[in-house]
Amino acid sequence: MAIATTERKHLRVSNMAEHLIGSEIIKLAWEVNDLIKSGAQIFNFTIGDFDPQVFPVPAELENEIVKALQGKLTNYPPANGIPELRKAVSNFLSEYGGIDYSAEEILITSGGRPAIYSTYMTLLDPGDGVIFPVPSWNNNHYCHLSSARPIPIETKVENNFMPTADEMRPYIKDATLLALCSPQNPTGTTFTKEALEEICDMVLEENERRSESARPDEVGEKPLYVLYDQMYWVLTYGNTVHYNPVSLRPEMRDYTIFIDGISKSCASTGLRVGWAFGPESVIDKMKSIASHIGAWAPKPEQVATAKFLMMKDAFTGYLTDFKEQLNLRLEGIYEGLKELKSEGHDVDAIAPQAALYLTVHFDLKGKKTPEGKTLSSTQDVTAYLLHNCGMAIVPFYAFGSSNDSTWYRLSVGTCKLHEIEESIAKLRSGLEKLK
Repeated sequence: MAIATTERKHLRVSNMAEHLIGSEIIKLAWEVNDLIKSGAQIFNFTIGDFDPQVFPVPAELENEIVKALQGKLTNYPPANGIPELRKAVSNFLSEYGGIDYSAEEILITSGGRPAIYSTYMTLLDPGDGVIFPVPSWNNNHYCHLSSARPIPIETKVENNFMPTADEMRPYIKDATLLALCSPQNPTGTTFTKEALEEICDMVLEENERRSESARPDEVGEKPLYVLYDQMYWVLTYGNTVHYNPVSLRPEMRDYTIFIDGISKSCASTGLRVGWAFGPESVIDKMKSIASHIGAWAPKPEQVATAKFLMMKDAFTGYLTDFKEQLNLRLEGIYEGLKELKSEGHDVDAIAPQAALYLTVHFDLKGKKTPEGKTLSSTQDVTAYLLHNCGMAIVPFYAFGSSNDSTWYRLSVGTCKLHEIEESIAKLRSGLEKLK
């Protein structure tokens, strides 16, 4: 008879699962939530999501979801998305983005993550190289999931933490995929027209080389593809302009797979409606992968999104107000941090450009806390900001940057307007206690 035991055995699993790293952001979020539950006043700027009480989804979209549910539209949708939504996305891309993709070149997925995963699994064989900037969101994990070889490029503050062609050029011969994001998560910064043009020209030049090097009787190398995540592209502020590879260089159409959706543009992260678009032959393969893992968006949300995207006045009105509210928060915190800098505190920030993120800087290493402890690492600084300043933000090392980086992502997705002044005041009080 087997003897019952409370000892947990470590059962062997796949090498991939055994070495998959959990999210640093989620770990920090648990700590923040525990502090909030204990009664601490914490301004939680960690979450790349929206508080629905602060930023609700568009009323028209919500109403259409209810109608679809009441109409019993709850069975499986087509694997690549209902035709009405793919046509609506096609129209949306043309109307707002100035790029033309047919419904057959569009794949609907349950948010952007399955679209990214399907891109990796479609284009990459084990050991294929993936160039991506750091900080950036989750590319290291997608490389692990697909057994690809990560080629991270540490970006620089003077380029607003966006990668440049010169930084990537030494590695492109060994790569199959270039994973880019603009506006960038975590930085909230964007490519300039000139910088993205240089990257496109580099990719086209490399693909020309690969094409010419193949003998007539050979299949040849895979092209150098570009995954272009533009999930935040409609959320730009001031003079910031969003650029994409295909508009700048039409020849990039053969090599570019876009990631997009309503998750961020409509504060609809939980509705899980995203899409990929690109070369039809690639999209067809991605459709097969997405269908096998059941990665389609729920049918009621697809039906509702198709209708909402065609409501031009409603969509434009929602987006105008939404952007104004996000920008008020980003500018408010940015101005507060610049004021602290002018007072002599070792803080800084990059002016808001896009998305719901602010790139902020806390150069506090070497300073002593009131208890006499020296802040000797980024982890120490992060903990001091959380426990002594009530400010919860995510260090760039959670996005692949070096552990000694002193830069952070600050997200305003759950920020109430009155919290801006309160958070800056509490931050000032904590900074003034450092020696």
